[in-house]
Amino acid sequence: MKRLIIIITMMFLLCASIANAGSTGSEKLKKSTSSTANECFEGISRAMFSFNQVVDTVVFEPLAKGYRVLPTVVRNGTSNVMGNISNLLTIPNNILQGDFAEAGNTVARLAINTTVGILGFFDPAEKMGFPKKDKEDYGQTLGVWGTGSGCYFVLPILGPTTARDFAGTVINIWGDPWYSMTVSNNPMMAEGVFNDSDYYIEKGTSAVDFRAKNIESFDNIERNSIDLYASIKSFYLQNRNKKISNSDKIVETQDESDWEEIDTK
Repeated sequence: MKRLIIIITMMFLLCASIANAGSTGSEKLKKSTSSTANECFEGISRAMFSFNQVVDTVVFEPLAKGYRVLPTVVRNGTSNVMGNISNLLTIPNNILQGDFAEAGNTVARLAINTTVGILGFFDPAEKMGFPKKDKEDYGQTLGVWGTGSGCYFVLPILGPTTARDFAGTVINIWGDPWYSMTVSNNPMMAEGVFNDSDYYIEKGTSAVDFRAKNIESFDNIERNSIDLYASIKSFYLQNRNKKISNSDKIVETQDESDWEEIDTK
């Protein structure tokens, strides 16, 4: 039933996108990649933002600093494994966006790094001519199809998002092959290949890895922002714009190329 809902939703959105592609396609693309978005619940969002800052100070930042004590080879290998798993979500989104060349590149990277690269700990695919690309998700796919960002708001723990990206996050869970292989009722679980905990361990590790890479970025933004909430909002929207348009332009104050909201991708 979950799969059916996802398929129907995606087909509906695809049909709507195609129907409007001719006369309003450029306007929709401009709207979907806008670096601004209306606030829906600013008071609640600012409260959630403050709550997330406390959680980050108490939980994520200490874990990230402890993580950075690990040898570089371990941290790089762990990051590579997380990136390799994320390819499972990137592939269907490459296809839905009509980027079949990138889909082929991602499939090749997944196959090579999972085998020769020992479950993705190493990245031999890069040396074999299959470059690492940005992650893709269903929120980006909706943006490519012309869906506007909608209202901006902040979720507890998950952080900043928009109406479009929140819808994408929900689809990311149900439409993620990694989720299907671990959490859902899958034969591979019964055979002892995967456990429910594998999914949540991967997501938690990805969040800590991301936070560790961006300690200086967060500190720099906080130190130089008059309104930290507004700065993070602008930064987030710029970054989503960059990802949807597949732009190589560096977002202001961005030190790492893999900035993303800490969510359930």
